[in-house]
Amino acid sequence: MENRTGLTYMNRKLSGLSVTDDSSSAFSDCNSDRSGEFPPSSSENRRLFLYRAAENPDDLIRYLVSHLDSSSSSIDEQKQAAMEIRLLTKDKPENRIKLARAGAIKPLISLVSSSDPQLQEHGVTAVLNLSLCDENKELIASSGAIKPLVRVLKSGTPTAKENAACALLRLSQIEDNKIAIGRSGAIPHLVNLLETGGFRGKKDAATALYSLCSAKENKTRAVESGVMKPLVELMADFDSNMVDKSAYVMNLLMSAPESKPAVVEEGGVPVLVEIVEVGTQRQKEMGVSILLQLCEESVVYRTMVAREGAIAPVVALSQSSKSRAKLKAEALIELLRQPRQQQQQQQRLDSNRS
Repeated sequence: MENRTGLTYMNRKLSGLSVTDDSSSAFSDCNSDRSGEFPPSSSENRRLFLYRAAENPDDLIRYLVSHLDSSSSSIDEQKQAAMEIRLLTKDKPENRIKLARAGAIKPLISLVSSSDPQLQEHGVTAVLNLSLCDENKELIASSGAIKPLVRVLKSGTPTAKENAACALLRLSQIEDNKIAIGRSGAIPHLVNLLETGGFRGKKDAATALYSLCSAKENKTRAVESGVMKPLVELMADFDSNMVDKSAYVMNLLMSAPESKPAVVEEGGVPVLVEIVEVGTQRQKEMGVSILLQLCEESVVYRTMVAREGAIAPVVALSQSSKSRAKLKAEALIELLRQPRQQQQQQQRLDSNRS
């Protein structure tokens, strides 16, 4: 995924110079859930489960799917079945396909709307695990999973929220689903998770936002939902382990007109200048890329960035970096020097008139 600028510098179009696209190392995938959080309801049930698994795996799958139905199973039986599906699909791709083909998706989506927190969490996490299989993504979305997952983002347990964010990320890997997820109200809840969640929640929210905001209308939604505030706060905290992820999300959002005043209003300029000064090489390049987009059409922002002391670290970056970062840094230097040059020209004109 790339974020591009439209500047020309030294006869080279900077739209052809993307930010180093090693975002895959900045964003670890939302993987399957952590197993072992909930023990089986009894050792006898667990022995029965293992016996069935050894005797006939296909019979076991049919048995588990049949016990997801609230009309024929108690809530404890539903929990047991959903938990076993959750465990079966954690690390076994073949089980994800088999369970989907056996009809597990729709009853699991029903559990996502359960008022029982534990049952809901099992349902969300099983849906996440099934969504790790590309073959299942379209069926999960078309079966109505998006809106229940968004509701979990709003009011589920912390683990359910994290896993709902991961499941929505997986579904967003189908392009049409990005718009559907955005229009279902997911983005304000992801922004809230980014701001208030634990480390895993922040990471999962940032990763989901990065995927969803490749769609133009979702960028606007994210900015209007206040995403710049937590992004700036996380980028300012070098101990958060979220600087890279937050910078990638912010960089992606900068093509939305609303993003630039939002960055400034949330105090983003001094944070970005500090990143260019003391960040890692990748962070410095991301910082320059964001500042370049901020300054490209605004003399006011150029003056603001220059006054924050950006020129010295950007010059240093231009002298020590590889060609891509070097060109971006040089283009930003050119922009930052324009207000000073214009001021000097105006002073000379005023002096000649007098």
